[in-house]
Amino acid sequence: MSQYRIVGQSVKKLDAVDKVLGKAQFAADIHFDGMLYAKVFRSNVPHGILRSIDVSKAEALPGVAVILTGKDVPGSNSTGMIIKDEPVLVKNNEKIRKIGDPLALIAAETEALAEKALELIEVDIEVLPPVFDPVAAMTDSVPKIYADGNVLAVRKIRKGDTAAAFQRCAVVVEQEYRTQMVEHGYIEPEAGVAKFDGDVVTMWVSTQNTHFDAKEVARNLKVGLDKVRVIQAATGGGFGGKLDISVQVHLGLLAMKTRRPVKLVYTRTESIVNSAKRHPCTIKMKTGTDEIGKLLAMECSIIGDTGAYASYGPGTLTRTAVHATGPYEIPHVAIDAHTVYTNNPTAGAMRGFGVPQVAFAHESQMDMLAEKIGMSPLEIRLLNAFRPGSVTATGAELKQSIGIVPTLEKTATAAKTIFSSHSEVTCQKKRGVGIASMWYGIGNTGLPNPSGAYVNLLDDGTVLILTGCADIGQGSDTALAQIVAEEFGIDMEDIRVVSADTGITPDGGASSASRQTYISGNAVRLAAQEAKKVLIETAAVMLGVAPGDVVVGYKELCVRTDSDQSQFLSDCLSECRLDLGLSPKGKGLSVSLTDCIAQCRMKGKLTLGHGWFNPDTTSLDPETGQGKPYATYAFATQIAEVDVDTESGEIEVIRIIAAHDVGQAINPVNIEGQIEGGCTMGLGYALTEEIQVSEGKILTKNLATYLMPTALDVPEMYPLIVEEHEQTGPFGAKGVGEPTLIPTAAAIANAVYDAIGVRFTELPITPEKVLARLHERQNC
Repeated sequence: MSQYRIVGQSVKKLDAVDKVLGKAQFAADIHFDGMLYAKVFRSNVPHGILRSIDVSKAEALPGVAVILTGKDVPGSNSTGMIIKDEPVLVKNNEKIRKIGDPLALIAAETEALAEKALELIEVDIEVLPPVFDPVAAMTDSVPKIYADGNVLAVRKIRKGDTAAAFQRCAVVVEQEYRTQMVEHGYIEPEAGVAKFDGDVVTMWVSTQNTHFDAKEVARNLKVGLDKVRVIQAATGGGFGGKLDISVQVHLGLLAMKTRRPVKLVYTRTESIVNSAKRHPCTIKMKTGTDEIGKLLAMECSIIGDTGAYASYGPGTLTRTAVHATGPYEIPHVAIDAHTVYTNNPTAGAMRGFGVPQVAFAHESQMDMLAEKIGMSPLEIRLLNAFRPGSVTATGAELKQSIGIVPTLEKTATAAKTIFSSHSEVTCQKKRGVGIASMWYGIGNTGLPNPSGAYVNLLDDGTVLILTGCADIGQGSDTALAQIVAEEFGIDMEDIRVVSADTGITPDGGASSASRQTYISGNAVRLAAQEAKKVLIETAAVMLGVAPGDVVVGYKELCVRTDSDQSQFLSDCLSECRLDLGLSPKGKGLSVSLTDCIAQCRMKGKLTLGHGWFNPDTTSLDPETGQGKPYATYAFATQIAEVDVDTESGEIEVIRIIAAHDVGQAINPVNIEGQIEGGCTMGLGYALTEEIQVSEGKILTKNLATYLMPTALDVPEMYPLIVEEHEQTGPFGAKGVGEPTLIPTAAAIANAVYDAIGVRFTELPITPEKVLARLHERQNC
C-alpha cells in the first residue's frame, strides 16, 4: 500500500484516451496546405568516393520543387550523437562509408513524383575496398575508413590484480560469446514535417530529444538556435533509435530553401536500412571463484561493431564495460572494450545500451561456475550479489537502494508456486528453467545529464508543467504529473503537461538511459517545491503559525497535526465552538488551496517554480576506469521456463517471472507494462531477431524477413515490483524502462541448457542451431 495519495497509484496514462480513439497526431498525420513531399537519394555502395552527382534530369521533372546536394548545406554538414562524423549529404570528392549514405534531397508536389525523381539521379562513385569484420578492422592490414584508423574508442577498467587472483581460484570458466545486430522495430518509422514561420523553422518530428535535434538543425542551417523550434509529435516508440538524427536536418534544409511546408516519412525498409542498430559484440570472458563459489577475478574483452559512424558507440561500449561484472562484487577486474568502425550499418543506442550483450555473457558464466562448484544458480548469485558497502569495478561504493538480493528472493519464492503446479511435458519436449540477474546505472555514464522544468500553479488551483522530457510511449508525462500532483495535493485532472517543445520548454535531456523518471522527476519536484514554498509562507501568515508548521493536504494547506501550535489552535477553536454550543471538530486549522493562491495574488506573488537536477557522478579515469559513473542503479532478476522440442529444435518460452527494483513505483501498472514489453523484446533477442548483413547490405529489410515476436509468442508473465527506496530520487523512484529487457535472453539461454544440456554462446538461439548442436552431441 502506497504511503502517498497519487504517487504509487495506477492512474490512467495522460495520452491513453487520445491514442485509443485515434486522436493522437503522429508526424505522418500532420498536414499543411501547399505541403511538399520529400525523399532521400542514397548510396548503394558501402565504401567509396562520390566523384559527381547529376540531378538535372530529376530537376526537369514537372512537379519537382527542389533538389539539394552536399554543396547546398550552408552549415557544418555533419551530425552525430557524440562525434559529428556523419554527413547530412555527402559532398563531391568526399567519402561514402555505408550503404544508405544520403547524397541528395528531393521535394516534390507528391510523394509519387519524388520517388520518380529518385530514379533520374545519376552518380559517379569510385568504389573503395570495404571493411566488414570488426576484428580485422583493428589491424593495419585493412583499409582505413577514417584517417585516424578504425578503432573509434577504447574503455579500460582495472581493479586489483587479476593475474595473481586467478592463481588462487579453485574454479575458472573461460568462454567467448557473440551477440547479433538487432533492429528497434518501433511501430512508427522515422517521420517529420517542417515549415518556415517568418524566419523561424518549426518542425514536428518523431524523436527522443527535441533540444538535441534543434542544435543539430541550427548548426547545419547556419542559423541561431532561436531560429529553430522542434516539437515532438506523438511518437510511436523509440527504444533509442530515435535519438539519432534522421529527418530533422533534411526537413530544415528543404523548408528553408522552398519556404513551403515539407513532409518526410520513411518507408519500413528505409527505416530498417538507415536507422542505428543494437551493437553486435564479441565478448571473451574469464571468471574465477574460490572453493565455496565466492567470485575472485574477472577478465573481459569486448569488441563492438559500431558500423560506419560513431552514433552512441563510445557511450554504449563504455556502459557495456562498466556492467560486465553483473550485479556482483568482484575484487579483481580487468576489462577492455573496443568500439570499432566498419562499413557495416551504423550501430547506436538501443534499449539496454550495451548491457543486454554483456548480461548474456556474465549470466552464462555464473551458471557454469555454479555447475562446476556444485551450487545452484540461485545460491551462487545470492552469495556474490551486491549489498550495502559493496564496491563496483569502477571503485564506486554502493550505499543504499541496492535491490538485487530482494529480486533474487522474490523470483525464487514466486517460482516455487508458479512452476510446481504445472505438468511434465512429453519425451520429445524437454522442459528447463533458467535464472538471470542484471544491474543498470540510471542516466548517462560519468557525464553531466541535467534536466530542467517549470511548474506554474494557476489561479484556480490547476497546474501547468513545462518539461523538455520526451514521452515516447513510456509514460513520462504521466509520471511527472503524478509527482507534481503529490506535491500540491491536487488531482491528475488538475494538471496539464507541455513537453518536448524547444520553443516553450527547458531542456530535459534525452529520453534514454532510463533517466527521465529519476532526473526529470527530480526537476519537476524541485520546481513544484519552489512554487509551494510561496504557498506555505502565505498560508502561514493566514493561519498565524510558522511556515514550518504548515503542510499541504488535499487541496488545502493545514497546520501540522503534530505541532504544539496546531494543538494550541485546535484547543482554542474547540473551546470557542463549545462556548457557542457547537461540537468541536477535533481538527487543526486549514486554508483552501484556491484561497491561499488568491491571497498570494493580492500580495503580488506568483506561484511559479523552476527546478533542475543533475545526478551526482564523476568521469571515469581513461586508464583505470575508476570513478562514479551513476548516482543510482536499478536491479532485476528474471526466471524463464522453456520447452525445447528435440525433433524440430523449436524453443517455446512458457513463463517468465520478472522482479525489478524500481526504487518507488510511481505508477505500478505502467511499470508492469514496461516489464512485459521488455521481456517480449528480450524474447526476440534470445530466439528470433537478427539483422542479417552481407557485404554491408541488410538482407532482412522488412518485417516479413526480420522476425519479431508476435502476440502468439508471448509467454505467461509475472511482473513483480521491488521497491528499494532511492534517497536521491523523487519520492524514492529510480528508472525501469531499459532494465526490463536486459536479463531475459540470458535467462532463456540458461533455461535451454537446463532442458537439453547444451550451452549456447551465440544469439539468437534458432531451431537450426539447436538441431545442429543436438546432432553434434549425438555424433560424439
